[in-house]
Amino acid sequence: MDTHLLFGNAIDTETPMLAVFAVDIAAAKNEKPQPVLLTSLNNIQDAARRLIESGEFSATLGEVVILHGPTGLKAERLLLVGLGKAKDFSLDRVRKGAGTAVRAAKPRSVRKLAITFPDAVALSDLKLKELSPMLTVRAMVESAELAQMDWDNYRSDRKDCSVDSLTLVVTDTNAASKAEVQRGFDEGLIVAAGQNFARSLVNEPGNVLTPTELGLRAKAMCDAAALKCEVYSSEKIQDLKMEAFWAVAKGSAEPPALIVMTYEPEIAPAAGAPVIGLVGKGITFDTGGISIKPADGMEKMKYDMAGAATMIGAMHAIARLKPAVKVIGVVCSAENMPDGRAFKPGDIITAMSGTTIEIINTDAEGRLVLADGLHYAKTLGCTHLIDAATLTGACVVALGVLNVGLFSNDEATCAKFESVLTISGEKYWRLPCTDDYRDHIKSEIADIMNTGKNRWGGATSAAMFLKEFAGETPWVHLDIAGCAWDEEKKPWIAYGPSGVAVRSIVEWVRSYS
Repeated sequence: MDTHLLFGNAIDTETPMLAVFAVDIAAAKNEKPQPVLLTSLNNIQDAARRLIESGEFSATLGEVVILHGPTGLKAERLLLVGLGKAKDFSLDRVRKGAGTAVRAAKPRSVRKLAITFPDAVALSDLKLKELSPMLTVRAMVESAELAQMDWDNYRSDRKDCSVDSLTLVVTDTNAASKAEVQRGFDEGLIVAAGQNFARSLVNEPGNVLTPTELGLRAKAMCDAAALKCEVYSSEKIQDLKMEAFWAVAKGSAEPPALIVMTYEPEIAPAAGAPVIGLVGKGITFDTGGISIKPADGMEKMKYDMAGAATMIGAMHAIARLKPAVKVIGVVCSAENMPDGRAFKPGDIITAMSGTTIEIINTDAEGRLVLADGLHYAKTLGCTHLIDAATLTGACVVALGVLNVGLFSNDEATCAKFESVLTISGEKYWRLPCTDDYRDHIKSEIADIMNTGKNRWGGATSAAMFLKEFAGETPWVHLDIAGCAWDEEKKPWIAYGPSGVAVRSIVEWVRSYS
């Protein structure tokens, strides 16, 4: 999609469709909806007045209605997009509104779309909180770019219904600083491209995106972005004594891939400056191994490399945003398959760190590859770590599909991560990872077990396992199992891979620069 920023007047914008946001200012719960457009331009207000007065449009979140041939506008159609109740107005609502506009245009074969920026005058008149112009335009760009994507590329009857051109129209009165708005626009394009790259990886089936292919795509991305990238396989993994990683990988005919991506800032950081390590779980297909999963729903296990995709997508954006901090991405990728060489329940393996692990369940394989990935990142000089993984069903049970599970061993590091969520707009919920949970993974015959002693607190048991390998290094763990794949159809984004955590990780990294 060719996306533009236009400082001008939406009234004079020639486009097949012009989208404008609306909120419902009705105060009482049972009161008749009172939609109000977030624009002070009288021509747009006049064009939509009869439609709004008809009661056909309520401005509920994600609701759209089209007015053809609007009087007084050069646009062929006026698209009203609801953002819900005025009292709930927020940056997140604007983000969803932009995505909804694009998703509404696509099936109507609208090739060119313009979206009006929420009018500061209208927000003031409605007594709605004013939003940062820079963050608002960034959120709109990100959401619009994400909404453009559909995941039907393997369908022979795929329909070409893309929006080819998008223009965000910002009136001069809205732009407190054109430079800041332009910066938000540019950053939005970069971050959305990284997130969409991650989503495209997650969408691939396991027979296409093998660990080797994941390494090739990561290398191609790094070459295009001028990042250093090294991709290793079985021999290197065994040379490094990554026995936890190798235990998972050796049951598959497909060789594993250890992917190391390095971003060096243009100006060398001072001695002692942070080095950020991004570690991703890259299980390109997970059968559960010897502890095989039930057949029902196993096809979804192609998404078990979403953590790896998150880190690759984050590096895609970091390379272009150029923060003043060194970043190393480590992806441990393998298939978890049940053949004669596969690891077994009861096995004892020794991780790269020297920690011995009793295998209780081979379907708890993600934490094993991450264990070696986290330790390896430390040997490469990383002083702060973050990992992302579709790690536990227990986290989905606890939090559903709305919040990512957040764990950490360091209060300051966790607080820094949480502080960027107002920019990323993603939802996380912190769960405990304190030392009193360590008994859950204590083994009688090895240092630790790869699952908890019982099913209770499974997400925390997994986090406690990873905490062993983070050690004293400040660390954040993101269990994205419930949020990496959008099961429910929403007006603002397609069903399928979400690319969750890319935006938050990028902002967390930038907070150190």
